[in-house]
Amino acid sequence: MHRLSIITLFSLLLMGCNTLHGFGEDLQEGGEAIQNVSKDDDDTD
Repeated sequence: MHRLSIITLFSLLLMGCNTLHGFGEDLQEGGEAIQNVSKDDDDTD
């Protein structure tokens, strides 16, 4: 049962991105957004 939950969650993530390539791009954009916020915080000092 636990395995089914993991597979379902992973499938939903992949469907949201449509492809593994899209998933990688989404992760990259998320990382860049975090870096931008961090840089903005450093600039205010």
